[in-house]
Amino acid sequence: MPKSVNKVILVGNVGKDPEVRYSQSGTPVANFSLATNERFKDRSGEWQDRAEWHNIVAWQRLAEIVGEYVAKGSKVYVEGKLQTTSWEDRQSGERKYRTEIVARDLLLLGSRGNGGGDHQGPTHDENQDQTSHAGSNEIVDEDIPF
Repeated sequence: MPKSVNKVILVGNVGKDPEVRYSQSGTPVANFSLATNERFKDRSGEWQDRAEWHNIVAWQRLAEIVGEYVAKGSKVYVEGKLQTTSWEDRQSGERKYRTEIVARDLLLLGSRGNGGGDHQGPTHDENQDQTSHAGSNEIVDEDIPF
């Protein structure tokens, strides 16, 4: 069977401050929207701009990093995979679908004044040790207010 690939790479601007929640088991999860822009000439030769919005979800340590460093307007690089979930609407009984990008790696771009973190900002890669990017800003149990 041939190998398949599910990989997404996006560079865009965060649409609103991320929402960080915790699952019943205590796992952090962050959700935010990301806008990517495209500029093209239409048939009449006029420039057109088009924005595409993407729903991003981050889990575990990456979710905590997103909550701490990412804000509305931040320019970020996101690498992850596409994931579609479905459910039955309670009111209409109709099947609903949601496609989102599950982030595996994130890099803040831009300066603090542009809504980014430090020069290049913290990153996180699921394949690396979680403490490699945390540095002195690592969140420990004593930092969590509940």
